[in-house]
Amino acid sequence: MVRAAPVDFRDESIPAHPDSSPGHPLVVFDDHGFCAGKALDVMRMPGPHMHSQIELNFVLEGRMTYWFDGRELTVSEGRLALFWGMIPHQVTDAVNPTKFVCLYVPMSVFLGLPTLSRLREAMFRGAVIEALSIKPFDRDIFMRWREELLSGNDQIEQIVRDELTARVRRIDREGWRDLRDLAEASPHAANHDPDRALHVERMARFVGENAMDDITVKDVAEAAGLHPNYAMTLFKRSLGLTINQSITRHRLDTAQSMLIATEMPVAAIAFDCGFGSLSRFYDAFKERFRISPKVFRQRITQSLGYAPDPGIWRRDA
Repeated sequence: MVRAAPVDFRDESIPAHPDSSPGHPLVVFDDHGFCAGKALDVMRMPGPHMHSQIELNFVLEGRMTYWFDGRELTVSEGRLALFWGMIPHQVTDAVNPTKFVCLYVPMSVFLGLPTLSRLREAMFRGAVIEALSIKPFDRDIFMRWREELLSGNDQIEQIVRDELTARVRRIDREGWRDLRDLAEASPHAANHDPDRALHVERMARFVGENAMDDITVKDVAEAAGLHPNYAMTLFKRSLGLTINQSITRHRLDTAQSMLIATEMPVAAIAFDCGFGSLSRFYDAFKERFRISPKVFRQRITQSLGYAPDPGIWRRDA
């Protein structure tokens, strides 16, 4: 399994949860992959954090409380919740003991499922989705998925990806609710500008949905009705990375998935993902993943032992 070295985008100007130590600002982790959390025990976090994947939490026992961008909400034993990790979130409390399975799924997986448009749109708006229908086997299967992802076996990972994708499609079909609708505002929510959250949400969603196109900072700002200079400042302070960094991140995450799932030429993937030149794509990919796109594909193909379907990622399909 190829894993990127973590990059810590620290910025002391980024707001943290009011109860956090000033020494723990919001941090964006450069973790892009399909993986499982190693820890089963739920621990309080020193500050909010973010990541590029969709996060799934299945609570095995106990109860955990999240601070989720101004709201406090609870996920209890036997419940399954999922949300977009780019929304600042922090575990602020948990009964002892509380255990969970935490899985991380690249956003590109969800972007490739048009049938999930309503659920996907809700997550882009910052929803915390809770499945209404929990299966008797969910506990065992989430534990198995965790163990298999931690094994580092690429062939097993692809099987888990397919099975988990099917489970999410069932959530969309069988019903879900947004836990934010049930949560009370954090006692400290008054310290946060509600318009800030709305503007950042609109910009993040616009980037997520349009990163493959030739978009600019001005386009992102206009999507939120803001002046570009203010939009850049607000985005960086809220999410810990610049608008251009966010655009590039989405493009690279999609390109990585296409290298795995298709036989498209590297150059075609580069241009299809919005990179203006092949050299820019190679430089950005190597900086992010510490390996060239060509070598990455070779290693994945060798480990999987089969060639992918060349038509899976056709954008005009």
